[in-house]
Amino acid sequence: MMVVYIPLAVIVLAGALVAVWSENLLRAAVALGIGSAALATLFFLLGAPYAGGFELSVGTGLISVLFIIAISLTESMRKQSHEP
Repeated sequence: MMVVYIPLAVIVLAGALVAVWSENLLRAAVALGIGSAALATLFFLLGAPYAGGFELSVGTGLISVLFIIAISLTESMRKQSHEP
């Protein structure tokens, strides 16, 4: 079972590091979603289905989608304001 835990932990850490250190906000939001999905999978494998379900629905779904929508809206507004 350790064969499954270690790659998932590496994905969680990689997603967190990319989310923190990335200068591209869209890439950071996607990395946050991927890391959060891997963390939810870890919760399910460790026998905590409620924590896994909550992390999957709120962390991966809600937060990532809100970040991506906010980033895309602000970038489209920025492009419109620079056009003459």
